[in-house]
Amino acid sequence: MIVLVINCGSSSLRFQLIEAEERKRLARGHVERIGAVSSIATLAQSGQDPERHGFKAEDHGQALNFVLEYLTSEKFKVIEGVEQIEAVGHRVVHGGEHFSDSMLIDDEVVEAIREAFDLAPLHNPANLKGVQAAQKLLPKVPHVAVFDTAFHQTLPPEAYLYAIPHRLYRRYKIRRYGFHGTSHYYVSRRLYELGEANRSDSKLITCHLGNGASLAAVHNGRSVDTSMGLTPLAGLVMGTRSGDIDPSIVFYLNEKEEMTLNEIHSLLNRYSGLLGLSGYAGDMRALMEEAEEGDVRCQQAIKVFCYRVKSYIGQYMAAMNGCDALIFTAGIGENSHQVRSRICSGLESLGIELDPVANREVKGEGLISRSESETAVWVIPTDEEMVIAIDAMKIARAAHQTPWA
Repeated sequence: MIVLVINCGSSSLRFQLIEAEERKRLARGHVERIGAVSSIATLAQSGQDPERHGFKAEDHGQALNFVLEYLTSEKFKVIEGVEQIEAVGHRVVHGGEHFSDSMLIDDEVVEAIREAFDLAPLHNPANLKGVQAAQKLLPKVPHVAVFDTAFHQTLPPEAYLYAIPHRLYRRYKIRRYGFHGTSHYYVSRRLYELGEANRSDSKLITCHLGNGASLAAVHNGRSVDTSMGLTPLAGLVMGTRSGDIDPSIVFYLNEKEEMTLNEIHSLLNRYSGLLGLSGYAGDMRALMEEAEEGDVRCQQAIKVFCYRVKSYIGQYMAAMNGCDALIFTAGIGENSHQVRSRICSGLESLGIELDPVANREVKGEGLISRSESETAVWVIPTDEEMVIAIDAMKIARAAHQTPWA
């Protein structure tokens, strides 16, 4: 089954076209600067170099229409026609408490996505724009929402409740939700596929370290704790997000700097994290280059990032009473052997011992711990789009809305 996977931001649209049954990518790309004077599409067929195209997309509908024309054009002919697309999978960041699984999109699901606007104001409105644009252009196929929060709906109350008056949870569902669920789900399942852990008897810690970063404790295949909270702002230090801070800092800034709540919200989400600490960049690669040249603030930013990850690893080992495998994934987790080394340094007493050669030389998927390490340490590249495509295929078939049902 050919599935179109869509991930929409406020001014962007990312896509992959996947043959889900064979787990084969046919095309990928993204459109940027939607709504601006000019837009840029970067598109590529499987195994080929990407091409850049300039055009004007006033909204997500025009951006998606450009993508569909590319996929079916005489020049590229990735597919013969849009009728070959048999399902559309949509990444949706926040599902609130409504969804513990991916869902066929109907009016109820749309309303639930809209209800979560307050919980994910930077993401859910854009995700819904993508859903509406795709439904208009591809009205005859099933559309499936895959939620970042769904995998973490198995958290127990002691992990998801905040120590605030319970009426606030009852009224507004203020609690820990967690994000990057498709990534944590994929890498944990991939380890089970490799036969390196038993789903019914395993304790895993998955580290999704990219511009956005989070950890999850996965016990017997279920997420039992995670670092992000009500929103993606909580937890680890990230590219531009602060991660955990003393809540009183908000009031302190309001008083001392006379900042409004909106200004503080923007500060913590867009101008903090690695960018705020270094004063230079939110990208780890750029920070590593400057740190090697002796920039003290960049060095400090990297240390804070690694320390926070290390602290959460210790916390989750305590929560699960041990750890069978530690998994690194996403941009930093997959590509920076220096960061992995710094995070694991000093954890030998907890049974984590890296093999420095394996850690430095690993390409893609691989074991990077010593043979005597009590906890296996892995690098597993994440594949969130494949999770979305497979979920969309399964749900589309179950809904009896495709010729494959």
